[in-house]
Order: sequence, then structure tokens, then C-alpha cells
Amino acid sequence: MREEEARRYALAAQGFTEGRTRGRVDVRHFRNVVGHVGVVQLDSVNVFARSHYMPFFSRLGPYDRGAVDRWLWRSGEMFEYWGHMASLLPSSEHRLFRWRMDHGWTWNRAERLIAEQPGYLDSVLAQVGEKGPLQTSDLDEPGSRDDTAMWNWSNGKVALEMLFIQGRVTTADRPNFVRMYDLTERVIPSRHLGAATPDQDDAIAELLVLAAASLGVGTADDLADYHRIRMPVARPVLSRLVEAGRLIEVSVDGWDRPGYLHPDASLPRRAAGTALLSPFDSLIWYRPRVERIWGFHYRIEIYVPEPRRVYGYYVLPFLLDGELVARVDLKTDRRGNAMLVKGAFAEPGVDQVAVGAALGSELELVASWLGLDDVKVEGNGDLAPFL
Repeated sequence: MREEEARRYALAAQGFTEGRTRGRVDVRHFRNVVGHVGVVQLDSVNVFARSHYMPFFSRLGPYDRGAVDRWLWRSGEMFEYWGHMASLLPSSEHRLFRWRMDHGWTWNRAERLIAEQPGYLDSVLAQVGEKGPLQTSDLDEPGSRDDTAMWNWSNGKVALEMLFIQGRVTTADRPNFVRMYDLTERVIPSRHLGAATPDQDDAIAELLVLAAASLGVGTADDLADYHRIRMPVARPVLSRLVEAGRLIEVSVDGWDRPGYLHPDASLPRRAAGTALLSPFDSLIWYRPRVERIWGFHYRIEIYVPEPRRVYGYYVLPFLLDGELVARVDLKTDRRGNAMLVKGAFAEPGVDQVAVGAALGSELELVASWLGLDDVKVEGNGDLAPFL
């Protein structure tokens, strides 16, 4: 397989070759996006826009963010869990994560809490059953924050998160992105909760096939990373999937390891269109894959001290006609009602005039969608003069 074909397989699988919706966007379009990506990653950073909004915008164009929130958290079609990091997943796949809920975690802080206060988790669960949906502050004794811990969480928050990990509670809603916890059986429809639980190997096999469907073609590492499955666990399962014909092992020019092609993968004749990509978009979240397929070296620099940043704090790659051609550091100035372009950088060899025009139009579109009145471009980066 040629590298360029692998790229088109990847874009088609992720929903980037269908073109944006011209009419009104509704739940059917949201379902279609999730049908492609399978997993919508969540992140608390809100310097530009909530990360879960962007995959829908990148594929659909402007839509009602309130409508997607209602669908994601209140329809019963999706549930929140640890898929690829904190994620939203189809409720029909709840059964595939029960092995992780049962025995897939070690968390020293929670284990210490359970040892020191043996009945505390059950007490918190009882309160969720009585009062839920609730947030941490609604607990009878949420406890004070632990300033020595990484996340500065109280005992109440730790207990709720441990119950969430175990699948005994889940997210009922997220007003202002605050997680509201409720009993799982009151949130996820019974037809999904009542579905038979596969054994761990079968569940992992299903997750690897789903990953292949969302990637089109990928290495073992690509497929395993999609739902954060450890490679020693994934590798023998992949071999069995190839033997069963559920995945096709292929050789891709320029790749130093085998690829795995989903049998139903689509190969479009060409890739067209534009998209700003969140750092947490499933097309680009596994950075070795991005570099392998596009030759695009990408690292998020949120946790890099400012003097050592190369491109900026919150940098979004720009996809144009199937190629990653630029990156832009964005920040929303909510007081000034403007989008700030802190930096704009072209990839080597691209037509900066054409890329600048396309990116400029995309920035105006995303700013309008966010309800911002202005786009302010700072002079940082070689592409900035062309916006």
C-alpha cells in the first residue's frame, strides 16, 4: 500500500472525506460523527473551546453546541468513561469496558482512602442513590481538599471518581463542564446495561476491531492506543483477528512495521476540504501516527514552560485537502469577545498565500460559531502575514 493511500484510508475512516453539512445540523449528524470516530475525548482546558466540541465542528461545520451537549449527556446514547483518556463512548459499548471497571485500575489515593475509612465509598454511593444527580459539594461530608495530592481532590471527590471507575456511578450531565454523578442504572438504558458481558479477551478484540474501523489502517500501536490497551495484551489478540479475517495485515510504504486494514475500510479517490483540529481529535491524538502518515511533528505544549515553547500554548493543526499544512495557536478572549491568533506557522514547502487564505476563512468561521465578533492576528509566525 502506498503512503498516500494510507492517508486517504485514515481520513475517510475519521469522516473527513464526506464534506461538511450544508443544511441544519441535527442529532443524525452527531451520530454520524461518532460512527466514524467512536470515541470523543474530553479535556478540562478551555483556553480556546472545549475539546469535545471541536471534532464535531471539524467534520460538520457550525452547529448548536447546546444541542450536542444535550445529546452527549442526556440522550442515553453516549456514556462517559475512560476510553481514550476521559471520553464519551456509545452506550452500546458499555459491555466492552466492564473488564476495565472490574479490575483494570490501581489508584493509591483511593486505596488509601478505602483502607483508612472502610465504609466511606458505600456511604457516598448511598448518597448518590438518595440525592443524585449530585456533585462533590452536595455530599454530606465531602472533606477538605488535599493540597499534597496532584489533583487537590477531597475525599468525597476521590470516592466519587473511584465509584465512577468501578462503573457504579456515571455522569448524568455536565453543566458548565462540572460532572454530575448518578447511579449508572439511572443513566444508561437497561438494554445496554443488560447486554451480556464478554470475557476480557473478547472485549479487547472488539475494541481493536472498532479502533481499526475508526483508523482505516494502522499499526498495532495505533490500534492499541485508541482505547488505551497495553501492547502485550493487544498483540496476541491482533494475531487472532488476522487469522479470523477480521483484520487484514498489510505493508505500507515507508512504515517500519505491519499495518492492519479493516475489511470495510473505504478508499476515496481524493481528500478535500478544510478543518481545524483540536489537540485531542482522534485523527491526531497519537502523535507517532501523525508523524508517520503526514510527516507532521506535533506536540502539545501546555505543560512546557513558556520560554521553551516552539509554537505556543494551545496549538491546533490545520488540515487542507488531506494534508496537515499549518498550525495555529489560538485563545478566546471572552471579555473582548474576540479570537486571538497568538501565532500561525506554515509547514515547509506549502503555498503560504493559498494556505493563509484558507486558514483565514476557517478562523472567521470558527469565531462566528463561537459567537465572537473579531479575529485578532498577532505577528508571531511565518504564516501570520498571510492571514
